[in-house]
Amino acid sequence: MKIFLSILFLLSGAGQSLAAEDISFEGNFIQGGLVLGNVQQGTKIKLSGEDVTVAKNGVFVIGFGRDAGPGASLEIKLPGGRAEMRDLVIAARQYDVQRIDGLPSRKVTPKPEDIARIKADNYKIGEVRATVDELTDFLSGFDWPVAGPISGVYGSQRILNGNPKNPHNGVDIAAPKGSVIKSPADGIVALVHQDMFYTGKTMMINHGLGLSTVYAHMDEITVKQGQLVKKGDPIGAVGNTGRTTGPHLHWGMTWKFTHLDPQLVVGPMPGAN
Repeated sequence: MKIFLSILFLLSGAGQSLAAEDISFEGNFIQGGLVLGNVQQGTKIKLSGEDVTVAKNGVFVIGFGRDAGPGASLEIKLPGGRAEMRDLVIAARQYDVQRIDGLPSRKVTPKPEDIARIKADNYKIGEVRATVDELTDFLSGFDWPVAGPISGVYGSQRILNGNPKNPHNGVDIAAPKGSVIKSPADGIVALVHQDMFYTGKTMMINHGLGLSTVYAHMDEITVKQGQLVKKGDPIGAVGNTGRTTGPHLHWGMTWKFTHLDPQLVVGPMPGAN
């Protein structure tokens, strides 16, 4: 997986620290960052008081949202009963402001009759993000699902038709309509929807331990819900459905309900200057 290591943590509390073989990390301790951890089998983990699922092989996932504070606490309880608290240092980021004009007014300010549809869409997406199993398909590593110019970045404040809206929670990749989208990692297709209000043809992949990815504005979806996919398998085509001004793929990544930055995971776009 193309991930960059950050300064990991500051120790807190007294007593003997965990040995290097007891716990290891790979990832970005930064707003929007994904971190993979590895501990002894049977170890229990809590992040700022919340339980973190640890797979049978000792792998776990944590992540930090766009507006995560400067620190978080990690509680580690080894099978033998020894426990330790660690203070994680989370680096801050600066975010862009992106103005997008020319969108259909109804897609920016929905009509009352649209609200029920939007809530139903959000419920379906939420069901996937609430699923936390012990799959570790993400260990295949991640690649870009499609190549093209980056037209929207994670965390940017969106001004749509002059109206301030929620920050962007993924990365937009501009590509010609019909360009093949490939699964960036192993996983299970967890959602296929042909027409969501904002995101049009939409699909999601469950990669395990609460880590999922979403693909929006597609022209075609070529996989079925429940289907197993491997990294590099075709899953659909770039389109212009939902709230868009041109063909592109919106690619999002979440750990449970925490939006992460896919670019931190895959690194620069191949061929980009």
